[in-house]
Amino acid sequence: MPATHEVVNQVPPLEHDVAADPALAEAVGRTEASWVVGELHELGRLAGSEQVQEWSRLVNENEPVLRTHDRFGHRIDEVEFHPHWHDLMNVAVSHGLQGAPWRDERPGAHAARAAKFYVWSQSEAGHTCPISMTYAAVPALRANPELTEKYEPLLASTEYDFGLREPSTKRGLIAGMSMTEKQGGSDVRANTTAARPAGDGSYRLVGHKWFTSAPMSDMFLTLAQAPGGLSCFLLPRVLPDGSRNPIRLQRLKDKLGNRSNASSEIEYDDAVGWLVGEEGRGVRTIIEMVNNTRLDCALGSSSGMRLGAVRAVHHATHRHAFGKALVDQPLMANVLADLVIEAEAAVAASMRLAAAGDRRDDEQEQAFRRLGLAVTKYWVCKRAPMHAAEALECFGGNGYVEESGMPRLYREAPLMSIWEGSGNVAALDALRAMGRQPESVAAFFAEVEQAAGGDARLDDAVDRLKKDLSDVDDLEFRARRVVESLEVVLQGSLSVRHAPRAVADAFCGTRFGGDWGLAFGTLPAGTDTSAIIARARV
Repeated sequence: MPATHEVVNQVPPLEHDVAADPALAEAVGRTEASWVVGELHELGRLAGSEQVQEWSRLVNENEPVLRTHDRFGHRIDEVEFHPHWHDLMNVAVSHGLQGAPWRDERPGAHAARAAKFYVWSQSEAGHTCPISMTYAAVPALRANPELTEKYEPLLASTEYDFGLREPSTKRGLIAGMSMTEKQGGSDVRANTTAARPAGDGSYRLVGHKWFTSAPMSDMFLTLAQAPGGLSCFLLPRVLPDGSRNPIRLQRLKDKLGNRSNASSEIEYDDAVGWLVGEEGRGVRTIIEMVNNTRLDCALGSSSGMRLGAVRAVHHATHRHAFGKALVDQPLMANVLADLVIEAEAAVAASMRLAAAGDRRDDEQEQAFRRLGLAVTKYWVCKRAPMHAAEALECFGGNGYVEESGMPRLYREAPLMSIWEGSGNVAALDALRAMGRQPESVAAFFAEVEQAAGGDARLDDAVDRLKKDLSDVDDLEFRARRVVESLEVVLQGSLSVRHAPRAVADAFCGTRFGGDWGLAFGTLPAGTDTSAIIARARV
């Protein structure tokens, strides 16, 4: 049969060291975690390899399956995963992404972990959910010293040990979080799950949780109404006597994205739990877990933006149209450079907050982190979906095809803005931080104003922002605009202080100077797009 055509003008597969990222390297260099660079590149080469890309494809095309009963009719409440899910989890755990920094005394341990999380998230985003929750569970669990002594070493272990067994018999543990109920959503104080003391130090929980991710985790932190009010509890999947805790998996959620990760609806059928912290202080107890997962939301969104920018630049470098490479077309270069600028600003802010996590005894750093985390979670996660859409469009119709990998990136992008408090919740949390902890505002501006005098456009934006904050009328109505401005001046300050001139000048000219349109790819004439795009070439 004669050949009908010859295949030409196709883009070669993208295999690269994900950690070969100038903005990340620069951000790590500003922390105490320079010792992690070698491991970062080891992880980066693996994340960008053909093998791991294939793992990622398979775990998303072969979704988790719920098995409520075994073949004999016994209730088992288990979820089956594709084998490569466990390969991905094993890499993440063996590199300490799930909890090792809590027991690592090296300076910069949390910043190092954040950098690794950012790099490895570009391999496959779904499995990072249980990794993130395990990392975030440790400081919350410390409200109960007895439980901490028993389980923290296993939560910080670098051994992945899948399967439902009594937790203390395992080589390593994965923890989850179960708070959302159908009547309340983000309003967890409206939760109706009830917890009654059992008389032996434990509680019995009855109720329905509308959304519980990673239900095959070994244990969960959950909120329930105890006699003293809303409280935090630890519930293992397997009880000390080896029996299954009656946590019934009702169904798995059919989600927009994040399909490799099982998310479930569950019933507590007189389930056994142990109090973490004091009765009535459940939100205060679990808030540290939420704050740490919010940082991972920002890191995950930053990671996705970097991946989108790199893929778009790679495609445009090797694809030709109208007589030259797409990357050499001025309008395409405008789009690509804008995508790179946004991604680099996101990782700079996220890593700055990760560095603050290593300075927990520094009151100024913690005050900065309190407000900075809320505004960064809001804005970086908000930018990710539109960034993914623009990166996909750089491929044209090829980007709309599943084989390109771009549809999965696009479906994943909205999740981080929803998880751990959607946009309004994050914006209102920023207002709450400013109202209840005014020192956080002072610390935030002390950070931003380290760039004072570096760019007049940034200086003007900071002055305007201070005036906006002094006007308390309708502040809640204006919360999104105010929080957006807070984050963008933080990103601008970091860019002016640390980014190459081409990046910083383009950022300030567009984000502050008003020389920008409403879509990506509207950078002003004179922008050094070649220098900016070079930072995403691999």
